Amino acid sequence: MTSLFASAAIALYLVSFSYQVVQLRKQIHTPSMLLQLIAPVAIVLHSLAVADLLFHSDGLDLSLLKIFALIALIVNVVVFFSGLKKPIHSLNLILFPLSAASIAAALLSPSTKAAVILQPSIQLHVLISILAYSLLAIAALQAALIGYQNWQLKHKHQNLLMRAFPALESMEALLFELIWAGEIMLSLALISGFLFYEDFFAQHLLHKVVFSVMAWAFFGALLWGRLTKGWRGKTAIRWTWAGFIAILLGYVGSKFVLEFLLA
Repeated sequence: MTSLFASAAIALYLVSFSYQVVQLRKQIHTPSMLLQLIAPVAIVLHSLAVADLLFHSDGLDLSLLKIFALIALIVNVVVFFSGLKKPIHSLNLILFPLSAASIAAALLSPSTKAAVILQPSIQLHVLISILAYSLLAIAALQAALIGYQNWQLKHKHQNLLMRAFPALESMEALLFELIWAGEIMLSLALISGFLFYEDFFAQHLLHKVVFSVMAWAFFGALLWGRLTKGWRGKTAIRWTWAGFIAILLGYVGSKFVLEFLLA
């Protein structure tokens, strides 16, 4: 069933992406009813595929590529529901092909980490952590798009993709909504880690804790600057990516070393 769900999700993501590209070339910038129907079906199939990939009878598979598929799912869910209120469906031009690629990679690659049985409290911590990373990953992507959009506006040269995006002010408002949500989830992840892990400062977790705290500090400083000094534009982009790079070094970097280099 895993292959069936995964293949169907990949197909729908690619169909949706291709259809949106055609609509964009026709300079149609509003989401069609067909796209609004296909996207949630693809997300449901994605979630079923991820559930089969992660959960096994002998425990939870937390391999890096399978976690990427889960993060892609959470990103799509957040963007889909945010898109019900904001005109951000153009982000699917980036998210859908990446989601298809993440599912394919998770499906075709062998597990690089043995399945583990976790206590419910630790599973909650893992879920909150992944949610935090996903929200901040969307924020980093959003910051990159804002930077490119701002560059295009300054040079008075907007391509079809940029013309499909909402106004710069709306993009920045969404960026800080994502950062607020991600910062709250990251705070809960750190707190739950302190509470639920007996060896939270063990050597195999210490680097992840240090980089997560650094990321929390970067995003906290950015939100403080936004509230007190009105930070936006390049300043917001730099702080967003500083925090996201810290998360990448702490989470993805550590898993890559443990699963691929030290395996």
